Amino acid sequence: GFIVVDFSEIQRSQLFRRKISEKSTTFIHHRCRLALDEHESPKFLPNEMSERIFATYDIETPLPVAEAAAMLAGEQSSGTFVAIPGETQELRERASARVEEIVEGESVTEPSLPGARSAERYQRARIVVSWPQENIGANLPVLVSTVQGNLYELTQFSGLKLVELSLPETFCQAFQGPRFGIQGTREVSGVSSGPLIGTIIKPSVGLTPTQTADLVKQLCEAGIDFIKDDELMGNSPHSPFDERAEAVMRVVNEHSQKTGKRVLFAFNLTDDYDNMQRHYDKVIALGGVAAMISVNTVGLPAAMKVCGRGELVIHGHRNGWGQLNRHQWLGVGFGAYGKLWRLAGVDQ
Repeated sequence: GFIVVDFSEIQRSQLFRRKISEKSTTFIHHRCRLALDEHESPKFLPNEMSERIFATYDIETPLPVAEAAAMLAGEQSSGTFVAIPGETQELRERASARVEEIVEGESVTEPSLPGARSAERYQRARIVVSWPQENIGANLPVLVSTVQGNLYELTQFSGLKLVELSLPETFCQAFQGPRFGIQGTREVSGVSSGPLIGTIIKPSVGLTPTQTADLVKQLCEAGIDFIKDDELMGNSPHSPFDERAEAVMRVVNEHSQKTGKRVLFAFNLTDDYDNMQRHYDKVIALGGVAAMISVNTVGLPAAMKVCGRGELVIHGHRNGWGQLNRHQWLGVGFGAYGKLWRLAGVDQ
């Protein structure tokens, strides 16, 4: 159902909690609850039966925080930068995003990111915003457009990071999610307890299919449980996918017949959509049990299609993650990021 948003990190900066006045232009969710743990750290606890989607953000703004939060909620739901005739009171009540909570932090004299409006001070805060599930439907790309969308270019913010998502159970049930997950990966690998020891083929590129298979043989004999292509290795002229898969699976299958141990080799399927499906079929035909995709490269819809087949353990490689998370006041936190790819079906 819902994830409890932990504000302990912000609380360490001696933040204070403040609810927005119900007379504000921003809607307040009357069913939300505030609770304090033994460390007096505020936590936002959405009603478990709610059909709303909650997003938590860390923001920095030259505006009063309540004004910036309300602008964010309007921009990403029924509002726009000017009043329009079609935005009736009935429509706002049915479709508007709502600011649920504001926890203000320190203010700073310099903006964390360029391009924001000029001000003497920039206020930092953690805010929680919610949307009606009806706005989005069972659509992961539209969910991303809703909770991120155009927010990062708005001059009303000198910093903005999506920290966490809390999704209703009814929303999550619309997606298959991981077919194998942790337990399924263990069952396929035969490693029921303890760590699964994995490694990556190195050099990343340059090895021929035969050289790759020779290295895999050494790794299997060394007791490795999980081996994967490097994300730089796809279907290159010096190591065509089919030739590499045939050579590697010959070694993996021989090792399995000799020892009874099935080593997982995750072949990098990343390519255009049709080639990914063809590569998937090839791995299945050779007796493979795992594959990998570069999730940021192929995107959510393609990942859902690949994972949705449910015959291979899918390792999601997050190359490119740094551009989304490296800056404290820009991008997306791993809590929200990982949840999206789990809903898409990535196993690990």
